[in-house]
Amino acid sequence: MAALRRAPAATAGVRASQIRRRRLAAGVAALVLVALLIGLLASSGGSTPASSTAHAAAKRTAPARSAPPSDTEQDQRAAVASVLGYTPFVKQGSGRARDVALTFDDGPGPYTPELLSVLEREDVRATFFAIGRMERYFSASTVREIRDGDVVGDHTETHPMLALMSAHAQHEELLEPIIRFEALGGPRAILFRPPYGSFNATTFHELKALHLLMVLWSVDTKDYTLPGVHAIVQSALAGAHPGAIILMHDGGGDRSETIAALPAIIRGLHARHLHIVTIPQMMLAEPPPAGQPIPTSLAGD
Repeated sequence: MAALRRAPAATAGVRASQIRRRRLAAGVAALVLVALLIGLLASSGGSTPASSTAHAAAKRTAPARSAPPSDTEQDQRAAVASVLGYTPFVKQGSGRARDVALTFDDGPGPYTPELLSVLEREDVRATFFAIGRMERYFSASTVREIRDGDVVGDHTETHPMLALMSAHAQHEELLEPIIRFEALGGPRAILFRPPYGSFNATTFHELKALHLLMVLWSVDTKDYTLPGVHAIVQSALAGAHPGAIILMHDGGGDRSETIAALPAIIRGLHARHLHIVTIPQMMLAEPPPAGQPIPTSLAGD
């Protein structure tokens, strides 16, 4: 009987030991889980799931640069600031240096990488006017543009008709892309192009506050209408002259015709002994004359 009475006590001791081991294992597992959660929160800055996704996407796109701008880049930016000191806009250069600028609007987009490949193959630099919200999906192309030596300008956050908006709304549309470009490691934007050519006196006021030079154009290829490769080439070359600013698009729709036309446009400009440059390069070599009348909205509003 004594042996029988001792058996439950021994069994209880074994069970107590098992319970202690299980609790210890559970405690260790809990500590590991807490450590993992702390690590995840630290890496995401305590963000929400949506912002964590955005943060991860941003980390996948390496910054465009870490070095300060070169003397040449500083000279070009100073040239833009100098032009902005006497006019709020430019639509062409003086023509003294036989420069011509290729500009592309509405990107970045799915066609931008192929267009960049053409520019890289031809060893040509261009000026891109990017839409801020498109950086959520195609920021890698903007980083590539900056690394290639192209210039990225402001084309608003959502591509609205600015002349129909309040001063506050215009300011926000202009400021958001500037913040996005700098977050990608690029220099602060100093150029702006109005969507649809829509602007008013309020726009000029906001541009002055943000130190942005409005860049219009002297040649519109109308490539956005998909007129055909030959028509795009002809439009670009027909209006090309020293100081010309040529308008094309790398986003906003099917840009396969523009990409196909680009090599012929570049060859045609070179055949005329015209130098393809960015807008800041043009402002350094052949700034526009002073005293030009302030343009009215090109959108008719």
